[in-house]
Amino acid sequence: MNDFTSVLHGFAFNVYPYLCLAVFFMGSLARFDRDQYTWKSDSSQLLRARQLRWGSNLFHVGILFLLFGHTVGLLTPHWVYEPFISPPTKQMFAIVSGGIAGLACFAGLTMLLHRRLFDPRIRLTSHRTDLAILVILWVQLCLGLITLPLSYAHRVDAHAMLVLSHYLQGVATFRPDSGVLAGIGWPFQVHMLLGMTIFLLFPFSRLVHVWSGFASIAYVFRPYQLVRARRLNLPAEHDLPSLRG
Repeated sequence: MNDFTSVLHGFAFNVYPYLCLAVFFMGSLARFDRDQYTWKSDSSQLLRARQLRWGSNLFHVGILFLLFGHTVGLLTPHWVYEPFISPPTKQMFAIVSGGIAGLACFAGLTMLLHRRLFDPRIRLTSHRTDLAILVILWVQLCLGLITLPLSYAHRVDAHAMLVLSHYLQGVATFRPDSGVLAGIGWPFQVHMLLGMTIFLLFPFSRLVHVWSGFASIAYVFRPYQLVRARRLNLPAEHDLPSLRG
């Protein structure tokens, strides 16, 4: 790398993640505080409900599996799972399970994007940010699926998974090392950069309703609300005015 490319690479993987996370948390808090009425998913379920049902279910099941799979799989230290599963086996499991979830998510998101783009009624009720975030997520899924063959090529030594885990755990512990990413292919790097960008755009899109899904877990464990009957002191029957003529 030349000096400019090295500086740009260092900014993209050493500074940009924290910029995205800062906007992600502070922006979400500011929007919840100032614009709570926009804290919704803007559902279009009254229009073409059948396609929405299939697309939404496939997308949400797939994206939730991928979200938790990436978080647990890449942020868990190697010494935690080493006694139970080897890195190559873990990478193969991630390739198979992630591939199935990714294809399901891709199919669902493609259906949702098709509704937004090709149904005139839904397109008129859609915001530009709705279409933009769906397109960005669709491209991100394509990049993720492209990385599967590259990961499979390193199934013996689990090189790709170990490098990505080392980098992301460094970001989580405020010790990022962008130099370790030099040995992996460009789809992995672009996939991570676009993922960071999604966190950056999160507070300004309909994705903020994801917070409500996590908050609903606390709702299950809420204390009971006590409701007491209130006695009404009505006048006696002979005190009521007569309605007879």
